[in-house]
Amino acid sequence: MLNAKMNLICYFASFITAFFTRKILLDQLGAEFIGFTGTVGSLLSFLNLAELGIGTAIGYVLYKPIADGDRFKINEIISVLGYLYRKIGYAILSIGIITSFFLPLIFPSTTFSWVVIYFGFYAYLTSSLIGYFANYKATLLSADQRNYIVTGYFQLTTTSKVILQMVLAIFVQSFIVYFLIELLFGIINSIILNWKISKTYPWLMNEVKLGNKLLKKYPEITTYIKQIFAHKVGWVVHGQLSPILIYSFATLPVVALYTNYTLLTQKIENLVSAVINSAGAAIGNLIAEGDKEKTLKVFQELFAFRIFITSIVTACVYNFSSQLIEVWLGEQYVLDNATVTLIAILCGLNIARGAIDQFNHAFGLYGDIWAPYIECIITIASSIVGGHILGLSGILLGSLISTITINYVWKPYYLFSRGFKISVFMHWRTFIIHLVAAIAAYLVTAYICNQVIRPFVTATGWIELIIEGLLYMITIITLTFAAFYVTSKGFRDIVGRTKFKIKN
Repeated sequence: MLNAKMNLICYFASFITAFFTRKILLDQLGAEFIGFTGTVGSLLSFLNLAELGIGTAIGYVLYKPIADGDRFKINEIISVLGYLYRKIGYAILSIGIITSFFLPLIFPSTTFSWVVIYFGFYAYLTSSLIGYFANYKATLLSADQRNYIVTGYFQLTTTSKVILQMVLAIFVQSFIVYFLIELLFGIINSIILNWKISKTYPWLMNEVKLGNKLLKKYPEITTYIKQIFAHKVGWVVHGQLSPILIYSFATLPVVALYTNYTLLTQKIENLVSAVINSAGAAIGNLIAEGDKEKTLKVFQELFAFRIFITSIVTACVYNFSSQLIEVWLGEQYVLDNATVTLIAILCGLNIARGAIDQFNHAFGLYGDIWAPYIECIITIASSIVGGHILGLSGILLGSLISTITINYVWKPYYLFSRGFKISVFMHWRTFIIHLVAAIAAYLVTAYICNQVIRPFVTATGWIELIIEGLLYMITIITLTFAAFYVTSKGFRDIVGRTKFKIKN
């Protein structure tokens, strides 16, 4: 609960900060610069693939010694982590230097000077490397259920950084200063975080030099790394490839237009994750009990709840994201309706897939290491074809195809065949029932909105937008709740569970 509370606090702090600073940074530094920073960020995300999932594997291995209070073993495992992260850091540095030679090919028509481009690239690269050479001990905080410390300090420094960048953008308007602040606060965050770790674990005395020998003592780490790395590839490619492909078929300003929308959808996805994903450990404990019937029942409840949230989020993003962008940033930043539709659908699918992902992780089902590579191939191939034909919409359509193929066809089959060990057709039938109920609720809401709400309230300013948005949300939440309650047993069960807890 403490982690969830901190996640929610940091979410709203991040959302409010980004909401006010985005407009100022666009006005003062330009859409091309924001598109450039987004593209560089995506490039470095690909370099971070070299992390191989080591942090996740180490976190899993740390659970038992933390529970046993075995400080000696914890020191050994952190020593292994430090050794592996140092090697990964040198590898990322080398790949980053090589990548920098190709920046003229990546940004052939930009208006920025090469000093700005190279300084920005190396500032982001250095900030990324700090995590591998100095911040690796934070994995212990996460494994020890103290991730609220990492989240809190990170949000504090990030909010301070963005506000300072905004202020300096107004008065100085220097690209170099913007990147210098980015680098400076990366260092500050590292200093604060390591100070807190030393206060929390004064007995932590890891020896990075011994990491190579100690790695042989924990062979399970290598096994987990190999499996998790494959899944991490799929996640990074799926999440970070779009801005690069968009730039390949369009321009940096178009990347900025797209990232304005994804800024909103990512904040929404993060909010939902902060609330729902805290159930991950509970799911693991439930599966460990061995009651398959109870486990399946809880899955159906969580799945129904996620689809309920997804239905509302998708409808609101589709109907109000462009209106919000227009009032917030200006009409020139609004994308076409087809692109907005795909953005809304992808946002919803990313939220809804969480139930399948949580149970696959809880069952330890990482063996389908081929799946993320197939997802990458589908994403790249379909996005390239779609980009040539439809531009931005075609690229997003490629992401949609890969998401459905892997996460909504294969992953449920994998979970039900290997985890629940029953037919997956029951799940797909349930999904279709929920989908039909959600569409019906949306169509009725759209009719009410067009006939009753919008003739009296048109979103031409902030007040009108807030009023229309609240009326729309009340309507669609009510109708979707009614539709799900009538058609979904899982939804009725989770509502009944909530009523029971409130009553008691």
